[in-house]
Amino acid sequence: MNRDLVKGLQAAWELPEFRSGIRELVDLDEVAVLLAALSDPDHDREIERGLLGLLRSGLDTTEIREAVLLLLEQDDVRRPLVAAMAEPLADRPGQAAAIASAAEDPAVRRELRAVLDSARARQLIWQAVDNQVNDNRVGVIHRAAVLFVRHRSVRRLVWALRRHGVLRELRRRADDPSPSGGG
Repeated sequence: MNRDLVKGLQAAWELPEFRSGIRELVDLDEVAVLLAALSDPDHDREIERGLLGLLRSGLDTTEIREAVLLLLEQDDVRRPLVAAMAEPLADRPGQAAAIASAAEDPAVRRELRAVLDSARARQLIWQAVDNQVNDNRVGVIHRAAVLFVRHRSVRRLVWALRRHGVLRELRRRADDPSPSGGG
């Protein structure tokens, strides 16, 4: 297991707010089973839907949402988690650097909190995710446009991510036809 990930999770576990948020989670055994199933490269779409459902119910619960946001807001938790996330992106150093830069920006974290604190924004995000899971590109584009137009915090978050190059790097990944690229 990635040492940075372990370090970040240990730091998170030391925070009482994180532990109390996790206690609210539906069933930690269910999480373990879903994560184990996801680690199988041949997992089916139902596993992904189950994990998304669990994440959806978690983010709709204030305590869990606060626990997740705490992972980003505490330096001693965020930095090892970002380092752990960068490891699988070794073949995409620009993307890893852009995400790490955005994670360190308090404005990005503030806007992410504002987006996740809005029940309507969360609902539109989940509708877009559902459309993505069901391969409905038009639905994804429609939900993304509605989010961008109706929610100032979403616009500010997108512009903050753009400033750090996250959008450029994600586009680069999607446009790259090589085996390590996105297409």
